Amino acid sequence: MKKIDIIVGSVLGATEYVADAIEAKCQSLGLAVNVHFKPDFAEIDPSSTWIVCSSTHGAGDLPDNIQPFYAQLMQHSLHNDCLVVGLGDSSYDTYCQGAQTLYKALVQAGVTPINEVFLVDVLHHPIPENTVMDWITPHLEAMCT
Repeated sequence: MKKIDIIVGSVLGATEYVADAIEAKCQSLGLAVNVHFKPDFAEIDPSSTWIVCSSTHGAGDLPDNIQPFYAQLMQHSLHNDCLVVGLGDSSYDTYCQGAQTLYKALVQAGVTPINEVFLVDVLHHPIPENTVMDWITPHLEAMCT
């Protein structure tokens, strides 16, 4: 059975709702899933598929809860695959920079992206989990075959 680890970087909670929706869909498809709201590299399976969901904080910074994971990531060589989802507000010039920073770090660490980073503008999609689920469901279904 395919294993999924959902790694969450969140400040205000919207990214947590997205992770919860992805977790529920994984479970409905029979995928083994773990969600990490306080991601610690030691607790995440390096052979699973990672779904990284992150907002951006301040001037393009990573949320506080995912910064330790990011620092640990930079010290590893990996060979798994991932999907990255970014939530942001396009009225800021650092729109979704947190997710883009994580995406680049994952690729540098050797993780293979299944798709380009998926960016959700919360100005146009006030319930971002709906938009994310439309995009991610075909990817999750493909993991079941």
